[in-house]
Amino acid sequence: MDKVFAWLKSRTAAQFVFAVILLLGTFARVYMFGSVPGDINQDEAFAGYNAYTLLHHAADSYGYRLPVYLTAWGSGMNALESYLMIPFVALFGMHVWVIRLPMLLVGLLSLAAVYFLVRRFSSERFALGATLLLAISPWHVMLSRWALESNLAPGFVLFGLFFFVKGLEKPKFLIASAAFYGLSLYAYATIWVAVPFIILLNVLYALWTKSIHNNRYTWISLGVLAALALPLMLFMFVNKGVINEIRLPFISIPKLVYFRESEISFERIPENFMNLWNILKNQSDGLPWNCIRNFGLFYPVTLAFFFVGLVENIWQVVRDVKSRKLGLSFFMIVWLLAAFTIGILINVNVNRVNLIFIPIIIMAAQGIIIAFSYIHPKLIYVPLVAYLLSFANFEREYFTVYKDQIANPFCEGIGDAMEFAQSQSKPGDKIYVDPNVSYPRVLFYGKVDLNSYLSTVRYTNFPSAFLYVHEFDRYVFTFDLGNADTQAVYLMENKDSRLSWFEQRGFSVRNFGKYIVAYPTKLL
Repeated sequence: MDKVFAWLKSRTAAQFVFAVILLLGTFARVYMFGSVPGDINQDEAFAGYNAYTLLHHAADSYGYRLPVYLTAWGSGMNALESYLMIPFVALFGMHVWVIRLPMLLVGLLSLAAVYFLVRRFSSERFALGATLLLAISPWHVMLSRWALESNLAPGFVLFGLFFFVKGLEKPKFLIASAAFYGLSLYAYATIWVAVPFIILLNVLYALWTKSIHNNRYTWISLGVLAALALPLMLFMFVNKGVINEIRLPFISIPKLVYFRESEISFERIPENFMNLWNILKNQSDGLPWNCIRNFGLFYPVTLAFFFVGLVENIWQVVRDVKSRKLGLSFFMIVWLLAAFTIGILINVNVNRVNLIFIPIIIMAAQGIIIAFSYIHPKLIYVPLVAYLLSFANFEREYFTVYKDQIANPFCEGIGDAMEFAQSQSKPGDKIYVDPNVSYPRVLFYGKVDLNSYLSTVRYTNFPSAFLYVHEFDRYVFTFDLGNADTQAVYLMENKDSRLSWFEQRGFSVRNFGKYIVAYPTKLL
């Protein structure tokens, strides 16, 4: 037994455990990838369609050439994910699993980044514990499996910090840090204030500890960061009416149809704080794509360990700053504080405050180690087994019960219904689509040509923050079923006895679960 414990403390054992954690995390994110959740969320459908138009026309769905921010719904959408999708769509085509690949890769790389970041400052056990806790976190598993563009933000901020730390030892990595921090601004507009705050305090800390120096890499990094931030600053000026929109062959800075003003409210800080606290306490915001009941974001007991780790990190920051020592705690506290500020200044859900969870998970892992070091070091296997059992139950629930629960919000069956509806209509014939389908799904599955879309789209509520369409190309979304065209194809939600209604009027009907496709009966 002594030999076993001695081996467990060896470098070889650590590498083996790290590999096992990566395999475990990869399996949780890759198994049935593209099928769960299925079919497709409307936001990821719009991001995917924009990747498609950017690939084939170098323009977004509103016609802007290489925009820094997508117009999408009318009030905008973060652009980074659509650009990251382009090479995958070019290689593999327009499929749900393809447009989810960037988020999957960022999720997997985040596991390695956490491990090497923590190991740089702390013990192997802490690094492995933090990586494992992130690998099995329901929040991180779930966000890695679908393509909500804002969920790229935590990963890119993590990569920015990882390379910043490496750059303090090898300055050339500061360029990569600047690139990832700068790109994170294109992942989620909500963090536009948080990221400069994180960078500023990290640089000041590095100067205080004499870890960063005046060299060419530092200045190149500053230039990279400025170059990436400048277009978004101009975007704000454009949409505040200070300057006109910018359209150049290599970049567009669009004026949105509807610009949502800052949602920051100092008056609502108490309400926003309680909302944030309830999300953390309950580990849920009530949205089915963010968490599963009974498992939360990172399992219920984890929050208690987080507070243990938080106290330790605050105390460690005081000691590190006093002694001018570079340590992980300062970076984690700054990151946590920046995310917390977002959470109390605006009304958030899990997506909108996603920046807060990686530092929470890292501190929770530290809290577990600290707590059990006081109880008995060898009892650390108790929480390990408990977490692995919880993870196993989460996986079972995710791929069985939850798979069916999430089918409705993600409109499972719409892809097959769209394909069949197209097969039953002649080119140029109208296809009438239930407005509840949400038109980005039709754009995505229909692979609608951008020029056709722009020349035929008619909106029902222009201008608006969230535009709805009457029709585009061959698809019509507002119509009177009482005057149904018996020679047309209809893609409808399967409700209110619609199936029998169409059959009674001479249509053939194909059932796709949540959807039906009614089409003219072909006479022999």
